[in-house]
Amino acid sequence: MSVFRSLHHIYAQIIDDEQGVTLVAAATNEPELKGRLESTKDAEAARCVGKTLAERALAKGIKQVRFDRGGHLYHGRVAALADAARESGLEF
Repeated sequence: MSVFRSLHHIYAQIIDDEQGVTLVAAATNEPELKGRLESTKDAEAARCVGKTLAERALAKGIKQVRFDRGGHLYHGRVAALADAARESGLEF
């Protein structure tokens, strides 16, 4: 699971490294999520992305992932996304 955060959005995807293919993804700029969020750049938005990503992964049968925070500190939005994904059933 790879996480990227910009100033305004946060993106997460689960990638199959061997084949170089994105299996599932979620981001705050998706119309489905953007409509439910007050802001796309806070910890609550990151939690929503983490929960959505975990739900999509579990639906495809993906239960275990490795977490790549993309060089960002495990703090704030990155930590909120990871915690929400764990609470929704993903194992790191």
